[in-house]
Amino acid sequence: MEKDKLGFAAVWAIAVGGMVGGGIFSTLGVVIANAGQWAAVSFVLGGLIAYASGHSLAALTVAKNEPGGIYSFLRDAGATTTARICAWVLLLGYVLTCAVYAFTFGAYTGNVLGGPAWLPQALASAAILAMVALNLRGAGQAAGVEIAIVVTKLAILAGLAAFGLSQFDGAKLAIDASPGLLGVIVGAASVFMAYEGFELLAYDYDEMKDRKHLMGRIMPWAIGSAALIYVLVALAVPMLTGTKAVIEDGEIALANAGQAALGMPGLLLVTLAAALSTVSAINATLFSSARLAREVADDGDLPQAFAKRNEAGSPSLGVLAIGALALVLANVGGLDGLVTGASFVFLLVFGALNTFAWREGVGRRWITVPGTLFAFAAIVVLALHLAGIV
Repeated sequence: MEKDKLGFAAVWAIAVGGMVGGGIFSTLGVVIANAGQWAAVSFVLGGLIAYASGHSLAALTVAKNEPGGIYSFLRDAGATTTARICAWVLLLGYVLTCAVYAFTFGAYTGNVLGGPAWLPQALASAAILAMVALNLRGAGQAAGVEIAIVVTKLAILAGLAAFGLSQFDGAKLAIDASPGLLGVIVGAASVFMAYEGFELLAYDYDEMKDRKHLMGRIMPWAIGSAALIYVLVALAVPMLTGTKAVIEDGEIALANAGQAALGMPGLLLVTLAAALSTVSAINATLFSSARLAREVADDGDLPQAFAKRNEAGSPSLGVLAIGALALVLANVGGLDGLVTGASFVFLLVFGALNTFAWREGVGRRWITVPGTLFAFAAIVVLALHLAGIV
């Protein structure tokens, strides 16, 4: 029934929840290490690429007028090999992001609880296992719960940003070596995974009220909201702890900023926001990626076992496989490597998405063309950075 469909607030919450679901909590130290005092500019550049990609996704979805994503767009256009490759790459990206979210959950909650050195890894593993169990029971996203989680974490981040900005001093943003323009681009490319999540809306297209109209206008609001909070936090947190501490603290930089602002209550509030963000993001990512795997299996590009559902209607093998791989990476991978790897993967996928929209003449060319060029330019810079050339 129409009254059960997702309205603007729920759709906005799904997109913003997917993007902010661990992104800023895990990536701030990475982007400041690369971009220094220009970290906020890196988040703006990443947001512009994300906006172009969101525009392309929305335009293609409305034109097709059915749920899907880059895989189904390419498949239906006859580009089956490219579609298959994009699906595999996208599933790899989802595994990496689940690992990042779990790693971040373990770091923040372990930091508050204290205990032995293995506790953060155990907590990260527990988060994945709990969300796998939830998905195997066929539980999806509850719109009301998602809205509440997003509003709570944004309120906490906004409060942290306001406290830090009230003490703003531009000199505190500087690092020892000025990164220059190249560092800003490397920073934007390295943390692009912070904008992953808006594409989940393509899978929920059938669930939206007035879906064509809503899909056509939601992306600027959702991606703009994420970009705004990223920029404010990137400017504010160094005011509380200093850039050196943000880089050194890495995955718990925001928790330490919260403690610097309000003591133990601040630490607990930021940890709560991180825990809510990461757990909901793991759940949403498992839910959507397992269904993508099922669709690919239905087309014969993954083993047929991935297409089977359990008694609760869940594509159980996809949930288990993605969860298991994410669990391994969350325990053996370092945060910087996971974040950078996920960013590289999603830049590839969204670069392909923009290229397809450009080629098909869908959407506004003044958005899809720069989106294509900037995405692939960021990929080249990131590859050179990973190779140690820049």
